[in-house]
Amino acid sequence: MGLLPLYAELHCLTNFSFQHGASHPEELVKTASILGYKAIAITDRCSFSALVKAHVEAENQGIKMISGSEFHFDDGTKIILLAENLEAYKKISFLISKSRRRKKKGGYEISRSDLDDFDVGLLIWLPSYNEKDLSCASWLSRNFLGRVWIGVGLFYSGTDQSRLKWVYRLSENYGLRVTAAGDVRMHSYSRRPLLDVLTAIRLGIQIEEVGTRIFSNGEHYLRPIERLVSIYPSALLKESLRVAERCNFSLKQLVYEYPHEIFSDGKKKSSQLRDLAYAGAKQRFSQKEIKYFLARIDNEISLIRELGYEGYFLMVYDIICFAKSHRIFYQGRGSAANSVVCYCLFITEVSPHHIDMLFERFISRERNDPPDIDIDFEHERREEIIQYIYQKYGRERAAITASVVTYRSRSAVRDVAKVLGVDAWKAKELHLKEIRWESAPQAIIDLQSIGLDLKSHTLQHLAFLVSELIGFPRHLSQHVGGFVITDAPLSELVPIENAAMPDRTLIQWDKNDLETLGILKVDCLSLGILTVIRKTIEMVNLDNEELFSLHSIPLDDEETYSMIQKADTVGVFQIESRAQMSMLPRLKPSSYYDLVIQVAIVRPGPVQGNMVNPYLRRRAGTEKIVYPNNKVKEVLERTLGVPLFQEQIIRLATVVAGFTSGQADEMRRSMTSKKEGEVFSSLRAKFLSGMKAKGYAKDFSEKTFNQIKGFGGYGFPEAHAASFALLVYFSSWLKCHKPAAYTAALLNSQPMGFYAPSQLLQDARRHNVELLPVNVLKSDWNNNLKKKEDGTYAIRIGLRMIKGLGVSAGSRIIKARSLHPFSNSDDFFSRTDLSRSEMQHLSSSGALKSLVGNRHQANWQSLAVRDTHGLFKGVGRNEVIPLLPITEEGEEVSADYASLGFTLGKHPLSLLRSRLGDCVLAEILPSLSQRTRVIFCGLVIVRQQPRSANGVMFVTLEDDTGTVNLIIWPMLLKKYRSVILKAQLLSVKGVIQREGDVVNLIGEEFEDRTGLLGQLDSASRDFR
Repeated sequence: MGLLPLYAELHCLTNFSFQHGASHPEELVKTASILGYKAIAITDRCSFSALVKAHVEAENQGIKMISGSEFHFDDGTKIILLAENLEAYKKISFLISKSRRRKKKGGYEISRSDLDDFDVGLLIWLPSYNEKDLSCASWLSRNFLGRVWIGVGLFYSGTDQSRLKWVYRLSENYGLRVTAAGDVRMHSYSRRPLLDVLTAIRLGIQIEEVGTRIFSNGEHYLRPIERLVSIYPSALLKESLRVAERCNFSLKQLVYEYPHEIFSDGKKKSSQLRDLAYAGAKQRFSQKEIKYFLARIDNEISLIRELGYEGYFLMVYDIICFAKSHRIFYQGRGSAANSVVCYCLFITEVSPHHIDMLFERFISRERNDPPDIDIDFEHERREEIIQYIYQKYGRERAAITASVVTYRSRSAVRDVAKVLGVDAWKAKELHLKEIRWESAPQAIIDLQSIGLDLKSHTLQHLAFLVSELIGFPRHLSQHVGGFVITDAPLSELVPIENAAMPDRTLIQWDKNDLETLGILKVDCLSLGILTVIRKTIEMVNLDNEELFSLHSIPLDDEETYSMIQKADTVGVFQIESRAQMSMLPRLKPSSYYDLVIQVAIVRPGPVQGNMVNPYLRRRAGTEKIVYPNNKVKEVLERTLGVPLFQEQIIRLATVVAGFTSGQADEMRRSMTSKKEGEVFSSLRAKFLSGMKAKGYAKDFSEKTFNQIKGFGGYGFPEAHAASFALLVYFSSWLKCHKPAAYTAALLNSQPMGFYAPSQLLQDARRHNVELLPVNVLKSDWNNNLKKKEDGTYAIRIGLRMIKGLGVSAGSRIIKARSLHPFSNSDDFFSRTDLSRSEMQHLSSSGALKSLVGNRHQANWQSLAVRDTHGLFKGVGRNEVIPLLPITEEGEEVSADYASLGFTLGKHPLSLLRSRLGDCVLAEILPSLSQRTRVIFCGLVIVRQQPRSANGVMFVTLEDDTGTVNLIIWPMLLKKYRSVILKAQLLSVKGVIQREGDVVNLIGEEFEDRTGLLGQLDSASRDFR
């Protein structure tokens, strides 16, 4: 048998043609290489989303990848456009953008006239095999002759010969060449069932209803060349190679260019950056230390210039200058806090006096990854930053990075079950069970273990299909804040499409794609605590003779640290979760660097790496600290010999093995990879060789490497922890010294944080902050402060806290009141122009009490309000208003929760105390000894089940005296799942667990007592 002819696949859809393709781009490229294809074109529908992933795999496999896209025109024409060269790539990318921008997210629209300017690039026309093809063939022949082919797919469908006859006729009549084009949707025939299911999901019907809307057989896969030879004329296979030979574009040809606006005319980029950094250094450092830090700036800028990143820093600097000029609070974080240049540009706030900055963790010559500066802005004002970027650079040159939303077990089970005809309730139940859907064999075992009949072919199909579907892209979403800004039109680099959110556009690549191609993005993120801090400062300054700012806050306040050590941190940034609160009394932070450690140590990595308890024992002086030598001691002494930070890994490798910082970081990154490949093995050998050269014994070298490897996978960036620790301290200080202002700011910034307003207000009361009820005669829209005679402040609840009441209604009340006070209810009703529903929201909340008396009275009068407009607007009422009885205390509390989500009256549990039997009070628990058995009943405030907790659930319960931390082991969670997840009022039998000052309740039996609450609705905040 002679050699088989070569072949290039010119028509291939990946799973990024959402629900049209059943294989990942990497699977398709790898399979094409294994089969001996000369090239493979990735031609997703009006999309370049899969190109970068396919490009990386093509480089690994040594196969040519052709960039292209399939388009369905408004007249039914189907054409594939292939990038013959860089100019053609730009034209196709622009065409995708133009087509996508015409429609809402997920759609596109294109017509023949859009190809008028498509003067470069190749076309593969996919005919319809009917008379409509004649006009299309004529149009293509007139406009694109010499670079257009008819693409034909043959699939053993019984129509292959008639298809060939038709395309040969078109070819002869219109001078169009013919090539094989396989309309590939999957890399393997085995994906046929999944492709059919995806089709049903896309159409929103069950699989038994799809009929002829699925392919008649499974031939739409990457077929072996032997099979292609048996069906295609050899000339058509050879023609595919001619097309492929003309396509010489590679994604490596793309070049990112910074926007020209950020550069000063006639000035070198590096000089411009240096001048700005020098100016900042003079503000940041004293005269004694300025020389040292200017030298460090020069060293950093030297590498920045070498790698061509000056424009990136200037682009970020421009954005933060806008923020500062508009008094928008922000802070840079992440590895950027390792840069003195970033600190001197006022991008970051972590001083080199507080941490030993390691610039190579941020930018490395060896790694040569683009720098990544994350900037957090106030969450309520980030939109101003986004619109500034759009206004400055235009939507043609700026867009948000995509985030690929993939199928996870819940969504995969739901979608597959629906098309297979599984009842919705059973599908939901299947997801709630502990089933390992990622592996079909494991899923089948788990399904059997819960008593399901696996003779059912439907359940077997479900298991296999779900396991295949998990990880597939569902759709593109927008990244939390990553902007790509370019000098030339962005759509020539990557297609742009509309996001689901109005006034948003996003590119079709995610952050990993950008990193692969060296394209830089600026991360403009949001952080609620920055909003809270600004609002707190503004409230304090309303009544302050001397202007207060963050610079007024000392970093060594003993009262603040005392509060932190007691875990009195409800509402404090980062250290308000159950896990953090449990750690605080054990670690007992007493300095800023202790907070850096606190932020880093309560993470999955240190826990899984068994580093938490050794650190705590050493801190308590119960475990001896032993260092192998002084060089290691210098690196680890600050964390008591326990490696916690990524920067420590890098420094260890440099001092004991002679690595450069860049090589050490590359080794660290290789340790975090799930697959230890050639890079890891090479660096290991180099590490051991380096230690040998420095005189270390082989056994000691092996032990050292294994220790580094042991914590290399979980180390936390010290610079990132240091950035967050600043905000931890500032928010703690404000809570400690300005509790009323801080609580009001938290309430005015909702929704955010770990706790609902009810818990924030309960906590404020425990700190002796007086709370004044919402009142239409006195409340503003926001919660505000009222100064008391003793100089302290009370919080007046604002109108914004009333459920269902909009800003416009609140504004009308405040505006009318500002003209002159309301004299009575009729005056209020007539001058505020509120609708009946708005009035009912006010009456239900108790905001009208001061005008009309009790809640019953207010509700009655609000029901009498007519939605009057036009002729009857302002007409008074003559009804006689009856006097109604005062609301009972329980009714008041229930109405408060219904209308506000909290109560300023008695806690619900205090009203139920007589019905709770022997339930112990929360305030008593800390005094009980280890293993004491108790019954506790409380409102469910927070449920949390971190993935790192191995199935353990943590629940915060609240009664009228405080909160209790409840721990529920996996087996008990499984047994009582429905009770635990649904209960608003939960009764628990359990035992006390003590560890120093930390007290938890270990649950053993659970009872849902929500029925005692009657109409009261107390919602929890649940986290994973």
